Amino acid sequence: MNKLLIVGTVAFDEIETPSGKTDKVLGGAATYIGLSASHFNVKSAIVSVVGDDFPQAYIDLLKDRNIETNGIEVVQGGKTFFWSGRYHTDLNSRDTLDTQLNVLADFSPVVPDNFKDANVVMLGNLHPNIQMSVLDQLEKQPKLVVLDTMNFWMNCALDELKQVLKRVDVITINDEEARQLSGEYSLVKAAEVIHEMGPTHVVIKKGEHGALLFSSGNMFYAPALPLKEVFDPTGAGDTFAGGFAGYLTQSDSISFCEMKKAIIYGSNLASFCVEKFGTARMEQLNVQEVQSRLQQFKQLTQFDIELAQ
Repeated sequence: MNKLLIVGTVAFDEIETPSGKTDKVLGGAATYIGLSASHFNVKSAIVSVVGDDFPQAYIDLLKDRNIETNGIEVVQGGKTFFWSGRYHTDLNSRDTLDTQLNVLADFSPVVPDNFKDANVVMLGNLHPNIQMSVLDQLEKQPKLVVLDTMNFWMNCALDELKQVLKRVDVITINDEEARQLSGEYSLVKAAEVIHEMGPTHVVIKKGEHGALLFSSGNMFYAPALPLKEVFDPTGAGDTFAGGFAGYLTQSDSISFCEMKKAIIYGSNLASFCVEKFGTARMEQLNVQEVQSRLQQFKQLTQFDIELAQ
């Protein structure tokens, strides 16, 4: 079975949207990535850090999804990373109310020995130096390295980010971040500039408007599935990344055709994530639901047209 190594935060979130408000719930980029990737025939492991306030039930939840947790360091006497945010009415913008790095402030990742030969590495949104440290621990070059990042690192660690970009195959960022990183407003031009920084493939996420894939002169667009209600967009981008990486880990090929399928699988899984607060929907998701919604995606995007000769 092919291996997927996931690096990112395992955290507590406190979320407020127009639909309601939560107390502390399970969150973190690596959590969403792992739950999403668990829908594929892969063996995955999470590298992260938590405090001893992190419930064993959450660890067991990950284990139940065939996710190895030996790479999650538990700091005795420490507190788990915490984020609190409030979403605006349009759900496309939000205000961060509180961020507590806690044990994440001194996090030094340790890749489990049995995953140093991982087929695919998914570097979740963390400081570029942490992402680089993970790559340095690998014993062989993976068939694919995927990196997610955000504008915060572009503001405070741009040089380090550019260094790690030289070592990755795919970058996944949103449209605002692509424009900031590249200095170009056109997303086509932005992808060209980012490609020159290292990544062969550039995935630009556009939230409710879908995702774009740029790869070796080829371009593909996948829409987001229109939903009647969106309760909580937290983790949707990470869920998308988990579906993308999970599918490509399972696949024997990383061709442009397979990457297009990975984009659809990622978009499909992300459409479930937003239907409940936190990870609740992803915890309950079953195979039949995933397949049924994939059919909806196919109907949404597939058409026949006769072209003039």
